[in-house]
Amino acid sequence: MRTKVRELRKQRGLSQADLASAMGVTRQTIIAIENEKYTASLVLAYKLAHYFGLAIEDVFDFSDLEG
Repeated sequence: MRTKVRELRKQRGLSQADLASAMGVTRQTIIAIENEKYTASLVLAYKLAHYFGLAIEDVFDFSDLEG
């Protein structure tokens, strides 16, 4: 799933560790999400979107899942 997490994180000058700490996950989880190797749970997707002040759809691209 495509994501804007890396772009949003960098715009705010956050490290992966900073964002991971704010989300209550490991840095490896943030890395995996940014590299599109891991799909965030609904709860984590909501937390990320809320953290950046955006809707989930503005952070994650669900078009690949539509069928």
